[in-house]
Amino acid sequence: QVQLVESGGGLVQNGGSLRLSCAVSGGTFSSYVMGWFRQAPGKEREFVSAIRWSGGRRTYYADSVKGRFTISGDNAKNTVYLQMNSLKFEDTAVYYCAASSSAGLWPPRTYNYWGQGTQVTVSS
Repeated sequence: QVQLVESGGGLVQNGGSLRLSCAVSGGTFSSYVMGWFRQAPGKEREFVSAIRWSGGRRTYYADSVKGRFTISGDNAKNTVYLQMNSLKFEDTAVYYCAASSSAGLWPPRTYNYWGQGTQVTVSS
């Protein structure tokens, strides 16, 4: 059974940076499409970023985070990261890591496994 554990969330000032980690156990992350989603209070879960290795490494970003966030993976640690720079108040949300054994990036039900989430709060 694949398990995902996120860490790295916290409180940061507007313009600051955080790096989220998603440690994968019970499977090899490069076998999956690994995604990051976020959900703010009262809003639906939204796609943030994803990475796939099958057929060649490719990364994907929501328009709202493109140029500010970077997704990457560490094979030795079986961990996926989301480096978040130039954070804005509107980035405040619970961030979730997810793994999909299919090719699609959306919708969230495409993903087979989810972490518990980590809170990111950006103060304005």
